[in-house]
Amino acid sequence: MAEIEFVDLCSDDEGGQVGANAVNAGSDFVSCVKQQNVTNKGQQCHSTSQDYNKNISSNGPSTCHSYSGLMEPGLLPDDDTGLSYSSPICETPLCRMFWKAGTYKNGLGSKVRIQNADNYLHVHPLFLHSNATSHKWAFGAIAELLDNAVDEIQNGATFVFIDKISNPKDGSPALLIQDDGGGMDPEAMRRCMSFGFSEKMSKLAVGRYGNGFKTGTMRLGADAIVFSHHLNNGILTQSIGLLSYTFLMRTQLHRIVVPMVSYEFNTSSGSFKILNGEEHFMSNLSILLHWSPYSSEKELLDQFLDIGSHGTKIILYNLWCNGDGNLELDFDTDQEDIRIARDIKKVGKVSTWKAVNEQHFANRFHYSLRVYVSILYLRIPESFKIILRGQVVKLRNIADDLKYIQYILYRPQSCGSKEATVVTTIGFIKEAPEVNIQGFNVYHKNRLILPFWQVANNKVRGVVGILQADFVEPTHNKQDFERTSLFQKLEVRLRQMTMEYWRFHCHLIGYREMTPRAQSSPLEASLQKSLGIEKPVAFNESFSPVPLPNTQSRSEQESLTKRNAHELTDLQKLKRQTTEENVTGVGCNQNSQTMAYPADQVVDQQAIKLMQVNKKLHADCLKYENAEEELNHKVMHLRIKIEEYKHECNRLLAEIQSLDIM
Repeated sequence: MAEIEFVDLCSDDEGGQVGANAVNAGSDFVSCVKQQNVTNKGQQCHSTSQDYNKNISSNGPSTCHSYSGLMEPGLLPDDDTGLSYSSPICETPLCRMFWKAGTYKNGLGSKVRIQNADNYLHVHPLFLHSNATSHKWAFGAIAELLDNAVDEIQNGATFVFIDKISNPKDGSPALLIQDDGGGMDPEAMRRCMSFGFSEKMSKLAVGRYGNGFKTGTMRLGADAIVFSHHLNNGILTQSIGLLSYTFLMRTQLHRIVVPMVSYEFNTSSGSFKILNGEEHFMSNLSILLHWSPYSSEKELLDQFLDIGSHGTKIILYNLWCNGDGNLELDFDTDQEDIRIARDIKKVGKVSTWKAVNEQHFANRFHYSLRVYVSILYLRIPESFKIILRGQVVKLRNIADDLKYIQYILYRPQSCGSKEATVVTTIGFIKEAPEVNIQGFNVYHKNRLILPFWQVANNKVRGVVGILQADFVEPTHNKQDFERTSLFQKLEVRLRQMTMEYWRFHCHLIGYREMTPRAQSSPLEASLQKSLGIEKPVAFNESFSPVPLPNTQSRSEQESLTKRNAHELTDLQKLKRQTTEENVTGVGCNQNSQTMAYPADQVVDQQAIKLMQVNKKLHADCLKYENAEEELNHKVMHLRIKIEEYKHECNRLLAEIQSLDIM
C-alpha cells in the first residue's frame, strides 16, 4: 500500500517543521501508474476516482494541505521521461458554468469519513469556489494575476505575457500568464497556494491580502498549474504546484489538497535533483500527471525551458463557461485580444453618436481585456511590458483624453487629522458631448479600483476625473473600496466637484451657460468670510490659479456653509498658533499680531505657497522631460552606431571569406 503525505498548509506553526499526516492513497491508483510506466505507456489507468476515494482516510488535524514530500532528497530516475499518461484523462468538473459549479450534486463530498472531526476545523474544497465568487467580473480575476507580475518589477521583472494556449490532452483552450520576476522557491510556492500569506512588505506593492492567486485562478478556470524558477544565493530551484478544483471534486476530498513537486540544481552533477524524497516525489508526480494537462514528467519539465533562471508561469485550464454553454473568455473575435462574450452595450440616442459611444474605450473596457489593461495602472516603468497575445499593450493615461482640464486639491480628514493631500484631475472627455460618459477613475497604489465611478446624476455629461486615493482601503477583490466614513466623505466631495465643474464649464461643450446667482448680502458675505469660505480656486495646465465663479443656489450655499462650519475651529487654532509664534519670535504684543494676521490672510498665504510649490514642480517636470528627450536622442544615436559597426563587421567577415583566410 503506497502512502501519500498531506502537509498542513494552515497549521499554527508555519515557521518551523511542518507536521505531516500520512494518508493511505489507494494502491490501485498508484500501482496502476507505476505499472503503466513499465509495461505500456500508452495504456489508460483503469483505476477510477471511486476506487481511489475508497482508500482515502484522514489521520490528523489538517485543514489545508499540500502534497509535498519531507523525506531526504533522492535522485531522478534514469528514465528522463518519468511517468506517463497518454490518454486525455483530465476530467472536467461536474458543471462547466462557474456560477453553478459550487455544489456537490447527489450528496458528493459526504461519503468521506473524517476521523477526529470534532477536534479541529478544516477548509472544504467548496471554499475555493465560494472564495472566487468575490469576482463578479472575469477581468477582475485576470487583474489579480497581473498585479502579482507588476509587483515583481522590484525584483527585476520586465514583462508579463498573457496568451491562449491549447490543453495538450484534449485540445481545449487554456489561459497562459507568465512573467520573468524573481519566481518562487518551494516554500514560497507552498505559501502561494495557501490562504492569507503575503510577503509583500513594500508600500508600493498592490498585493496585500495573500488571496489574489486563489480567487483569480479559480474564478477563471477549474484548474491551475504553476511552474516557477527561483535563483537565490546561487541555489536554483524549480517547483510545480497544482490547484485543481476538478481533482478535489472527482476524488470527493473533504479538504483542500495541493500536489507539489520540487527540484534543486546540483552543481556537482550539473543536473536537477528531486526534493522531499523519491517515494513522495513519485506519488505527487503521479497525481500531477493524472490531473494536469501534461502526460509525462518530461512534458512538465519542458515548461521551464522558456522561463529562464527566474520567473513564473501559470496555466489555467478547464476554463469556465457562461450561461449559454460557450467559454466565458472569447479568444476568437479578436486574435490580438481576449474578450468577454457579451452584447455590446447600446448607448446614445442620436444615431450619429452611437458608433462613437460604443467604440469609446470607456465602454469597451467592460468586454475588451486589451482596453482594460491599458488603463489598469496609472504609471508603469517603460522597461516593463504587458504583452497580450503577442502584442504589447499600449498604456493609456486617461488624463490625456480630457479637455478643459482643472486640478483641484482635496485634503481628506479623519478624526481631526489630515490623511493626505490629493490632486484631482477633472475635465470633459474629448469626445463630449457626443459620448455619454462620466465618472471618476479612482486608483490605489497605482492600480485602478473604480473605473468611471458615477458619483453624480446623468446630467453632467462628459465630466471625467482621475485621482489616486491611497488613504482609503480597497476590498480584497480590488474592485471597490471599504465603505468607511473616509470613503463616504470622498464620495460627497467628488460629487460636489463634479457639479461645480459642470456649472462653470458646461457652456464650453455647447450647453446653456448657468445663470449666476444674485449678489450675496453684506451679512452673508461677512458670515462666509468668518467661516473661511472663499471663492473656489482650481489650477489650469500651467498650474496657475483660476478662480471659479459662484453660481450656487441659496440652498446649496447653505449646505456648503454647514459643510465648512467645522473648518472655523481649525482656522482659529491656526491663527492663534501663528500669533503665538510671532509673539515669541518678534516680541510684539498679541493684539497687534492678531490684527496683522487675520484669517483670510492666512488662507491667502497658504494658497500663494501652494502655487509656488506647483510652479516649482512644473518647472522640474519640464526639466526632466527635456533630459529624457536628450537621453532618447543619445540612445537612438548609439543604436545607429551599433548598426553601422555590425554592417562593417559583416563586410569584413565577407572579405576575409572571399580571401579564403578562414
